[in-house]
Amino acid sequence: MTINLNHEQEMLVQTVRAFMEAELFPHEEEVDRIGRVPMEIGRQIEKRAIEAGLYAANLPEDVGGGGLDYTSMALIEREYGKTSHALHSWIGRPTELLMACEGDQIEKYLTPCVKAEKRELFALTEPEAGSDIMSMKSQARRDGDDWILNGSKHFISGPVMPDFSIVFAVTGEDETPRGPRKRITAFLVDTGTKGFEISEGTRCVSYRGYHTFELRFSNVRLGPEQILGEEGNGLELAGKWLGMGRIWVGATCCGKAERLYDLAVDWAANRKQFGKPIGQFQATGFRLADMAIGLKTADLLVMDAVEKADAGTLQDADAAMVKVYCSEMLNKVADDTVQIYGGMGLMEEMPIQRLWRDSRLERIWDGTSEIQRHIITRSILRPHGA
Repeated sequence: MTINLNHEQEMLVQTVRAFMEAELFPHEEEVDRIGRVPMEIGRQIEKRAIEAGLYAANLPEDVGGGGLDYTSMALIEREYGKTSHALHSWIGRPTELLMACEGDQIEKYLTPCVKAEKRELFALTEPEAGSDIMSMKSQARRDGDDWILNGSKHFISGPVMPDFSIVFAVTGEDETPRGPRKRITAFLVDTGTKGFEISEGTRCVSYRGYHTFELRFSNVRLGPEQILGEEGNGLELAGKWLGMGRIWVGATCCGKAERLYDLAVDWAANRKQFGKPIGQFQATGFRLADMAIGLKTADLLVMDAVEKADAGTLQDADAAMVKVYCSEMLNKVADDTVQIYGGMGLMEEMPIQRLWRDSRLERIWDGTSEIQRHIITRSILRPHGA
C-alpha cells in the first residue's frame, strides 16, 4: 500500500486481509468458472462477516452498523477490490440512502438490511436512461393517496435476488430557470408486490457471479409510506449515493491494481530471457515504473476525496476525478501486466486474465469515463458562466 496508516487503520486492514484469505480468495476460481456464487458460500461469507464486525460497517452505530468513517471505509474497499465483486458483495454494505427511512420504514427496511435479514437493490438505470438520468421513462402517478408505478429498469446489480428495491421514477415536472425539469422520487418496492416482476438479466464477462437484474413495473400500487425521503428529492438522494459510490470504485481499483502490480513485479523479477530477468529490460522496467507512479497517484487522489467527504466538503468533481483516474489507471496496469506475462497472461490457469476482464467494467459502471469528464468540465466552466 502506498499510503501511511495509523495503528487502528493498520489493524483494520489486517483484519480485512485475514478475512479475505480465509473466506474469499479460496472461491475465486470456482465462482469465475461456474458464473455464480453458490448460495452456501455466499451465506457463509455473510455469516462470517457479521462475526468479524465487517457487515454494515459503513452505517452509523446508532442503527446497528459499524460506524466507520469514510477514510476507514476506503481502506476496506481497497482491500475488497483485490478479489471478485461477486464475492465481496456478500459482505453487505447497505446503501446509505436507507438512512432516509422514517417511522415504520426503519423496522421494515433499514434494520433488516443492517442485520443481513434483507437485501436491497438500487434501481436507477433504464434502457434509455443510463448516464442520462433525466431521460428516465419510469413514472409514478397519483391515485388518491397512493401512487401507480409503471416502467422498467435494467443493469441493476446485486449478489442475490433482493427483498426490495429502491426505485426511482418521475412523479411530475418542475419549472426552473433552465426550463422544465422532471421531478424524480425514490420508492421502496417489495419483491413480490403485484405488478412488479424481477428476473436475472444478461451475463457480463466482468465479475462473473455478480448478477444484473431486470425490473418491470405494471400498474404497481404503492402507498405514501413507500416513498423514501420526500416526493421529488430522488435526484438528491441518488446523487449522495453516486458520489461516494464513485469513490468506492476508485478505492477498489487501487486494490486490484496493487494485486496486479505485485504479480507483474514477481514475474518480471523471476522470468528470464536472454540470460537476465525481463524486468531489467527497459521496455518492461518502464511499465513497472509507470504502474508504481499511477498507483501512488490514485491512492492519494482517493484519500484526498475521502478526507473531504469526512469533512463535508466533497464536490461532484472530486468524486468524478477519482472515478475516471483510478479506473483508467487500473485498466493500464491490467493491460501492461498481461503484456509482461506474454501468452501466460491470457491462460485460464493464471489469475491475470480474470483480473484483466474484471478491470474493464470499472470504466463503465457508476458513470462512464466520458460522464466523469463531463462533470469535471462543468465544474470548471460554470463559475465562468459557460
